Amino acid sequence: MKGVRVRILLTNDDGIYAPGLRALRPELCKLGEVIVVAPATEQSAVGHSVTLTTPLVVQEVSDENRQILGWAVEGRPADCVKLALRELLPEPPDLIVSGLNAGSNAGINVLYSGTVAAAIEGAFFRVTSIACSQEYTKLKPLDFQRGADLARRVVEQILARKPKTGSLFNVNIPSPERGPLRGIRTVPQNVAPYVEAFDRRTDPRGRVYFWSKPDLLCPDPHPDTDVTALAEGWITVTPLQFDLTQAPVLEQMNDWQWHL
Repeated sequence: MKGVRVRILLTNDDGIYAPGLRALRPELCKLGEVIVVAPATEQSAVGHSVTLTTPLVVQEVSDENRQILGWAVEGRPADCVKLALRELLPEPPDLIVSGLNAGSNAGINVLYSGTVAAAIEGAFFRVTSIACSQEYTKLKPLDFQRGADLARRVVEQILARKPKTGSLFNVNIPSPERGPLRGIRTVPQNVAPYVEAFDRRTDPRGRVYFWSKPDLLCPDPHPDTDVTALAEGWITVTPLQFDLTQAPVLEQMNDWQWHL
């Protein structure tokens, strides 16, 4: 990758003012030209939703040096990528990076993640896309500078392998609370279910409501997956795909006799 400069679209789901995005941007600038198109407000866990019945208001945003950072979009992460590729960028990017997310996106959480959804949207458009997330295990400020440096190192190594156009990767960086980094592992997505909990409360009018608790437990994770490797202190890299067809089942069903 030395000497090769790439055009990078940077987005996220935590919002254009999120510290993770602001930390990742200067790191990615070491690899090439970076333009930001990101949600105006936090859009965590919105998945791959898009905006259809309300306008997508767009506003230019400057960085701390009063230079143009990019565009803030009053919409979802997938909206941001659509607008960037169809309307806002003068030419297509070579790479889309989504992050740096505050919190890991491993296991089944990949399906809920706006961070990953933005990367998937980029892959729809045949642009190599990488979602980057940083795990936290305690409610305290995250070291985004450390995470951004590590994310850039992983992104650079992925690009050095010259992946096929439209490739899609999910990167998770373990919390420093896990201890010293053990390295980088390429592992599959964990598909074991999480156990979710809700805090039941009653408002002053006697109505019941629930708060989703932040601690998601995976009591029986599959070994050698993103969830287990992340817990062991590894940076995880998982190649993803958005084709949900079960090819073996489809092949069996082709032999079925259908009747009306």
